[in-house]
Amino acid sequence: MFGRRPDATLVRNLGAMRTFMPYISPRRNDSVFHLPQDIEVEAALEFLEKRNRERPPERPMTLFHLFLRSLSQAHALRPGVNRFVKGGKLWQRDGIWLSFSAKREIKDGSPMITIKRRFEPATESLDEMVDGVYGKIRPARAGRKSTSDKEMSLLLRLPGVGIRAALGIVKLADYFGVLPRRMIEADPLFASTFVANLGSVGHDAGFHHLWEYGTCSIFAVMGKIRPGPGGRRMMRACWTYDERIEDGLYSAIGIAGIAERLENPELLDLTAEALENR
Repeated sequence: MFGRRPDATLVRNLGAMRTFMPYISPRRNDSVFHLPQDIEVEAALEFLEKRNRERPPERPMTLFHLFLRSLSQAHALRPGVNRFVKGGKLWQRDGIWLSFSAKREIKDGSPMITIKRRFEPATESLDEMVDGVYGKIRPARAGRKSTSDKEMSLLLRLPGVGIRAALGIVKLADYFGVLPRRMIEADPLFASTFVANLGSVGHDAGFHHLWEYGTCSIFAVMGKIRPGPGGRRMMRACWTYDERIEDGLYSAIGIAGIAERLENPELLDLTAEALENR
């Protein structure tokens, strides 16, 4: 609202329609678009088999890691999708932040943990990214609470009216762009994309809503691996995104690139700059 935020830069020189869209559709879920995507993963699975011969057995590279890598590359190559609407204005996010959920243990009834990490596809290698993700997941699975978990635990000590009042203050501060960077960076709903891997528990992908709280404009859901044409293995990804951040063609090209790199996994070893120049 004041033209600055600690986590983003105001996008200027927009066309009249895109400038006006947040006023026509002030809520994310008024502007939501759903896109299913079928991705052939045969080459990616073969790539993983070879790479894991060289990796520590306790830290294998998985299809989920490859998806995160391709997604982070997409945000670097198509920065227009790394935006959000807040306070009636369009903002370009500083950095690529991906949040994702995982089971603490792979069994029914196990609690969910939520991880947020900054990704650097311009500088970090694929293996460095994988090890960085493990570095975030392992403490959470061991029961270590994140800053966000601690903040929620404190809030839950309040009565319901107190929780609503506290959240109202946070939302108001976020609207005016004065929420502290420390709170933003700790909160998984202030992210470029939120990813859920339903395939890891044997389910197919489905569409998820976008939260009105926070600044996450895209939600991606990965489904289970299934047989495709000619016996080659496939995976469905379901995308939910806020159409106010960029036009449909721009966003569709970014999502198509994610599938292209998964189907040609040698591209995942390249930096974003190398991909842009190839």
